[in-house]
Amino acid sequence: MSKIGRKYINTEGLQVEIKPDGIHYSGKHASGIYVLPAELQVSMPEPHHLLIGVGDVEHKDLSIRMKEIWGLHRALLASALSGAAAPFERGLEIKGLGFKCVIRGTTLEFTLGYSHKKTFELPEGVTASADKTGQKILLTSPYKELLGLVASKIRAFRKPEPYKGTGIAYAGEKIRRKPGKTK
Repeated sequence: MSKIGRKYINTEGLQVEIKPDGIHYSGKHASGIYVLPAELQVSMPEPHHLLIGVGDVEHKDLSIRMKEIWGLHRALLASALSGAAAPFERGLEIKGLGFKCVIRGTTLEFTLGYSHKKTFELPEGVTASADKTGQKILLTSPYKELLGLVASKIRAFRKPEPYKGTGIAYAGEKIRRKPGKTK
């Protein structure tokens, strides 16, 4: 039996309907339809508890591939539902003298020590806020995968380097420092 697939998904604070074309959900921050593969079934044995199961096959007869699919779709559906209830957050820290970010509408403008400024257009569904120094950015989105993708693209503008420790790092990320040259 899949360790992840057999867990309940909490749907408190969400409207969830099970229909033949998929699982329709709506919350404060997002709504959508999640389509499961034909091998998986979904049920609500108790209020505010969603359970994904595998058809009439005995659990001991399931293939490893089927267990992987079961756990994957349970995790993806749980992520979509929790993002609809409360958005995900990802923090970025800009370290370096004169390095900063300015937010203009949905465009982020970075000063990162290059001869020009780097700009990044936020996709729909992602919002950003920065502190007054422009060195701490907080990205929020109800879509976990999109949020991670945006954060990694921003970090790629100037990855943290190990000698001075400057660049864009995730909040709480430890940058392993190197000693540099000696005589």
